[in-house]
Amino acid sequence: MPESPTSPAKPHSQPGSPVNATAPSTASVLLGAAVLFLAFLALQLVLFKSLLKFPSTRFLPAPGRRNSTWANGEVDAGACRAGLIYVYDLPPEFNHDLVARCDGLWHWYSFCPYLSNGGLGRPSSTVPAFSGVVPNASVPNWYNTDQFPLELIIHRRLLSHRCRTTDPSLATAFYVPFYVGLDVGSHLWDLNATVADRDRAGIRLLRWLTNQTSFKRSGGWDHFITLGRITWDFRRNSDDGWGTSFVLMPGMSNVTRLAIEGDWDDPMDVGVPYPTGFHPRAAADVRAWQRHVLSRNRTKLFGFAGAPRTGFRDDFRDVLLEECEDAGRALCRAVDCRGIRCNEHSAAVTRLFLDSRFCLQPRGDSYTRRSMFDCMVAGAVPVLFWRKTAYDQYRWFVPAGQRGKEKEWSVFMDQRALREGNVSVLEVLQGLSEQRVRRMQERVVEMIPRLVYGSSSDGLGDGMADAFEVALDGVLKRFRRRRWSVAHEGRPPGPSDAVRVNGTSLAPPASYGRNRSVIRRRRRQRFKQDRSRRVASSHIRTVITQAPASGRQSLQTS
Repeated sequence: MPESPTSPAKPHSQPGSPVNATAPSTASVLLGAAVLFLAFLALQLVLFKSLLKFPSTRFLPAPGRRNSTWANGEVDAGACRAGLIYVYDLPPEFNHDLVARCDGLWHWYSFCPYLSNGGLGRPSSTVPAFSGVVPNASVPNWYNTDQFPLELIIHRRLLSHRCRTTDPSLATAFYVPFYVGLDVGSHLWDLNATVADRDRAGIRLLRWLTNQTSFKRSGGWDHFITLGRITWDFRRNSDDGWGTSFVLMPGMSNVTRLAIEGDWDDPMDVGVPYPTGFHPRAAADVRAWQRHVLSRNRTKLFGFAGAPRTGFRDDFRDVLLEECEDAGRALCRAVDCRGIRCNEHSAAVTRLFLDSRFCLQPRGDSYTRRSMFDCMVAGAVPVLFWRKTAYDQYRWFVPAGQRGKEKEWSVFMDQRALREGNVSVLEVLQGLSEQRVRRMQERVVEMIPRLVYGSSSDGLGDGMADAFEVALDGVLKRFRRRRWSVAHEGRPPGPSDAVRVNGTSLAPPASYGRNRSVIRRRRRQRFKQDRSRRVASSHIRTVITQAPASGRQSLQTS
């Protein structure tokens, strides 16, 4: 074959040169093999380092003995008497891919640091402001945690849970790890985002989910999901409304939803604590922290962390700031949280609540606030002004429903009387006896384990339940009641008019926007009927111990 005019001429070789040799020498073969091997090792090292840096939601735990039943090693008989949990392995677009583009989820700053460590955020040891705020022994239990990563935290814990099964036919509960809060959060303040953008992922998820055999069998009544933002971000009832309509879409009516703030008129919403910065590794860490906050010398009577809302008429936070100013610096201190200051510098909030006996908790953008949980974790007693801030919201986690029980751990003030000047915060708090204040502090400290999410995949241990375990226990109890309803009444549990998704129409009916009050009234009626029959959608009674706190009680909470 003729040579190309542009190809270089072949060099003339002498007899015996490598070009004419019939076989390479042994030395050259060994040298080439060594070079290739070293290059292979270098490539593997580069790939390994890149994988470590790549944000991932594949929190697959190191399994024990894998078989067709257990995901994390076989457990002793009876350890999972409450039931087994099956975690769907969703297409990555619904969780993994969202975390992978963490730099673009928020318009103001990168969300990547807050999604590290499975949603716990950066360790406090890397945040200089935390130095001196908490005891050195407790530093490993503290993180710079955002208020919205609950979807990752729950997903990670469930993947490593001892009662997670790989066999859906054995499962009592099915978890859907869709990071819907991260998805909608990336569109909420995007001026170019359309209604279709905000609903797209939810529609695609429900098309996938409702085609699964387990979902078809139950209609979703044994399924649960986590909402990492308040429920109102997922209840858009018109095209010009806020957020996505995910919760109102057909296919979601029977699914239990664990939300940092739920709709108190919807029994399928369950309010769970906001993530705080305290993520203890074990029960011993919790007890050490409880002893610390109970022995703390609190120099302020009350404190307030927040910022005035200049765009709101008659903003109640202005009233509280004035109350703090009137009380004087000797009795009250406030931390200004304008912008993202309290998010970036949560150490300042922690220090405030550690120094205060009471903390003022107005409503936030909605009725609930993460600040209430920050306050209680620091051992301060919350002062509430709306019942929906806690009493009507977190019934699985705090004593509520009976006014006497609520007074054990909180102070309630009528916000209208305070606004009109008929009462003052200082007068009310100074009117409480020293003995009663101490009992309230003890009660708050006793509740701490149930308000935080531990960092260990095995939980806190030693019989102490954290917020994750309380929530999971409540879900499993709810689903057992539903199974009882099916077995004894022969009727499917949940809303009687639940709509099955057939893959052809997933947009919410137009009536959801125009007749919301009618829908809520029907929900309440169904809920009352179901509760009387002990069926699926009834609320679960408070599981926290009702014994009053005292100085003689153990700080261990079972």
